[in-house]
Amino acid sequence: MKYELILIRYGEIALKAKQTRKRFENTLVNNIKDALKTKNLENKLRREWGRIYIYSDQIEKCVRVLHKVFGLTSISPAIQTDSKITEISKFAKSIFKEKLERGKSFAIRVKRTGDHDFTSQDVAVQIGNEIVKASGASVDLTNPDFELFIEIRNDEAYLFIEKIKGYGGMPIGTQGNILALIDTPHAILASWYLIHRGCKPIFLSINGINKDVLDKFLNYWFIKSRSIEINSKESFYKQINKTAIEHNCDAIVSGLTIYDNSGNVLANIKQLKKQTTLPVLHPLIAMGKEEINRKLKEIGLSI
Repeated sequence: MKYELILIRYGEIALKAKQTRKRFENTLVNNIKDALKTKNLENKLRREWGRIYIYSDQIEKCVRVLHKVFGLTSISPAIQTDSKITEISKFAKSIFKEKLERGKSFAIRVKRTGDHDFTSQDVAVQIGNEIVKASGASVDLTNPDFELFIEIRNDEAYLFIEKIKGYGGMPIGTQGNILALIDTPHAILASWYLIHRGCKPIFLSINGINKDVLDKFLNYWFIKSRSIEINSKESFYKQINKTAIEHNCDAIVSGLTIYDNSGNVLANIKQLKKQTTLPVLHPLIAMGKEEINRKLKEIGLSI
């Protein structure tokens, strides 16, 4: 089965007011285009209410990129046909012939949007009966060995066999700017949590943090950002406040956590809040070592 496109779903954006949703969707589309462009993946993007479609000859590579674009809840490589049941059935039979192993059970999941002279249940029953007759396979709606998803939207239908989970969150650039104080890989993880929620980061590198580590992180998540190094000749807190003002930051993010040395860390947090002019956020504050290391590995920064 040769996929023709990728069906993209997003979550929280759809809950926003009309104008906010439009702005967030535009940001998400631009982030998708930028991410695919970094890998030189030619594509054509189409959008409609609640869905984004990517057409490309490099579907697998596009999927690997889209999986890490914040704001996407799931993606599905798919094939497209028109919404006539006869056409949908033709493609469904082809998919089952290729993918369904003998003796295995199956289920057909149908969703429908628009005006049609049939219901979602009509489609599932008719195509399901045809598959049973053609293959002898059994239907199991509770725990099937194989699932076929059919999404009918007005005059088009999309068939796919998997929903690849995305990282969700909000598109980068839909929230405020953050100044991330980067002195350890832990601090990069702290910034990840805010970026995942749509914040645009500015990185302030402290103590000569390995630039390769930060660059690897930025490339892995397709993040466009500036990285600035602390000037050892100038006051530490003065540089933080100056950089935050210059880049219109709304908050400062630190990777401090109390799992190993609560006394010194709490004192450092108190001093940081006292000497800076913006709210200071500590996403990792109560996380343990094992949890942090597991999450570092998940975001591509295993140590």
